[in-house]
Amino acid sequence: MSDDLEQNSYNIFTAEFAACPHQTYEAMKSGCPVSRNAINQGPILTRHEDVMWALRHPEIFSSQMDLHLAIGTVRPMIPQQIDPPAQTKYRRILDPRFSRRRMLEIQDDVRASANDLIDRFIDDGRCEFDEAFAIPLPCISFLSLMGLPLEELDLFLELKDNIIRPQESAADPADAPRIRAETGQRIYAYFEQMIADRRANPTDDMMGYLVEVDLEGAKLTNEEILDISYLLLLGGLDTVTATLGCNIAYLASNPDQRQRLVTNPELIPAAVEELLRYETPVMQIPRVLKQDVSIAGVELKAGELVTLMIGASNVDEAAFENAGVVDFDRERNVHVAFGAGPHRCLGSHLARMELRVGMEEWHRRIPQYEIQAGETPRYTPGIREVRYLPLVWNATP
Repeated sequence: MSDDLEQNSYNIFTAEFAACPHQTYEAMKSGCPVSRNAINQGPILTRHEDVMWALRHPEIFSSQMDLHLAIGTVRPMIPQQIDPPAQTKYRRILDPRFSRRRMLEIQDDVRASANDLIDRFIDDGRCEFDEAFAIPLPCISFLSLMGLPLEELDLFLELKDNIIRPQESAADPADAPRIRAETGQRIYAYFEQMIADRRANPTDDMMGYLVEVDLEGAKLTNEEILDISYLLLLGGLDTVTATLGCNIAYLASNPDQRQRLVTNPELIPAAVEELLRYETPVMQIPRVLKQDVSIAGVELKAGELVTLMIGASNVDEAAFENAGVVDFDRERNVHVAFGAGPHRCLGSHLARMELRVGMEEWHRRIPQYEIQAGETPRYTPGIREVRYLPLVWNATP
C-alpha cells in the first residue's frame, strides 16, 4: 500500500463517528482516495465511482468471506454472503416476494399500523422515537410478511440485537463473540421449529413460501431456508428502524426542511431518497478481494478485506452536485444506500414503502416536533440506529 494509505487510518466503528460521520467522510475523500480501517488495517474505498464499480464486480470484490462466523452463523447467509452465479438462483425466487407491486399491496396495512402507534402517545406530547415508532412500525409489517408471531417481537429484537450489537448486552466486550455464537444457535433452533410447522401446516406467508418454492427442480433444504431466514430476520428488523431514526433526527434539528414536508407532503418520496443519501444508515459494507486490483493508483492485494464506505460515496461531489446539502428537489439521486449490482438490497421496495408511509403519517399527525431540550440523541456504530431520540411537541388538548 502507498504511504498515503498508511497515513490515513480511521476508526469507523465508534458511536461518535456514527453520530456525526460527515467530517470524517470529508477527511477520507480529501486525502488519498483509498483510506485504511484502523480496526482491521484493511483499505477503505470512499469515492462514489470506486464504490459503485466494486459493488458491480463481485467476481473481484466478493461477498463470500469468513465474516459469516462473526455474526453467529455456521454458514453464509443467503443470498447476501454468496456470489453469482450461485447467488443469482436464490435472488430469482426471492425478488418476486419483495417486488414493488407486492409492497404497494400492503401499504394500507402499514399506514394503519403507523396510526395505531401514534394514537398511543400523541396526546402525551412526547415520546422516545426509537422505541415508540421506529422499532415497532417496520417490525409489525415484517413479521406479518414472514408469518412470525407479533407477540414474540421482543424475542426477535433480542436475537437481532445480540447479533448486530452484542456490546449492548455484554458486561465485558470480550463476551461479544460468545453472545453472537449462542444467539445464532437460538435463531437456528427457532426457525428449525418454524420450518417443521410450515411443512406440516402450509401457509401463504414468506415462511410457507420458502418451504414450498421450487428451486431448479427441487425444494429448498432446511439449511437453505435457515440461511435465508437468518438474513431476513436481521435485515427486516433493523435497517428501516435505523433509517427512520436518522431521518426524524435530521428533520427535528432542521425545522425549515421539516416544514417543507408538512406543507408539501408530495415531497416525502424524494425526501426519503435524499435522506437515505445524506444520512446513510448502513455506512459501510465489507468485501474480500479475489484478485489483485488497482484503485485510484493504489495497489490492493487478493485476500484483503476491503470496506466500501457507502456513506462517504453518497456525499461525493463528483457524483452529486452540492453533495453536502440536503436537497429534496434533487433530480438525479443515484445514491447507493441500498447497494448496487447483484447484491442490491433485497428489501429495498419494502423499505422505501415503509419509510414513505411512516413519514407521511408522522408529519400528518405530528407536524411540529423537536428534540427535547437538554437531551442528545445517541447513535450506534456500524448501522446508524438512533437508539435514543427523545422528541416533544404540543399535545392535542
